[in-house]
Amino acid sequence: MLDQITPLILTYNEASNIERTLEQLRWARDIVVVDSFSNDKTLELVSRFPQARVFQRRFDNFASQCNFGLTQTNISTEWVLNLDADYVLTPEFVKELSGFTPGPPVIGCRARFVYCIEGRRIRSGIYPPVIVLFRRSMGEFRQDGHAHRLHIEGQIEDLKSPILHDDRKPLSRWFESQIRYTKLEADKLLTADAGTLSWTDRIRRWRVVAPVAVLFYCLVIRGGFLDGWPGFYYAFQRMLAEAMLSLYLIDHDLREKFGLRIADFEFRETKNQPRINADNADQKKEKDRRQQTGDITV
Repeated sequence: MLDQITPLILTYNEASNIERTLEQLRWARDIVVVDSFSNDKTLELVSRFPQARVFQRRFDNFASQCNFGLTQTNISTEWVLNLDADYVLTPEFVKELSGFTPGPPVIGCRARFVYCIEGRRIRSGIYPPVIVLFRRSMGEFRQDGHAHRLHIEGQIEDLKSPILHDDRKPLSRWFESQIRYTKLEADKLLTADAGTLSWTDRIRRWRVVAPVAVLFYCLVIRGGFLDGWPGFYYAFQRMLAEAMLSLYLIDHDLREKFGLRIADFEFRETKNQPRINADNADQKKEKDRRQQTGDITV
């Protein structure tokens, strides 16, 4: 089965991650990397893997990058393994793939994830299962908020072995990305019909609930406090991400609520301005007239 799979990876300045990811893909005959013009050592590291083919495309959104990889890079295998640059396959996962023999009805496989902080696995990760393996001709990616989703119709199987989500980029990069992501998520929540949203997105629309809820869920319900500092680090990250999203939503509410009043005030001020100016002009003319006739002394 492994010879029928082509891994597809998106990259942009992933020098902290890409080598570990590619090391676990040495079994692949062909690897497609769609790079958004990285300016760190990403491409240098990729070049150490002869089966990796690099295509550069200016980034617009994740879905378009993935669809480009699917349709414009001459992938010849029936199956595609869609991976982020910080997804690291476990030996168990590779072994499961090698013995995987899907029947015709199966068009995709979903994998669960184990979240890692600097290589240490934690129990409190809430990264959802994702369809990572699918028949190339039957999948299409669509943008969904800041993320992208594989649109595919047919039978999906769940793989038993997990994938490690192990992003080791610096915290500053996380903040930079989160600003963009939360803006896109806020736009999605503000424009989507409530009936189309998941229950977690509906909670986010309440503004103030999600940050506190996710902190409690990660630390207490998921047992993150048992992971020590990595567990607290992850929980605070998730809380901060939700707090930033809430701020975007509240900022929108404030602009909607007070923006019209400010606009009305500015309109009235502008409307009255010509009258005030006209009054001042008349007063000046009268003053000049009285000066000329000796009615007043300057």
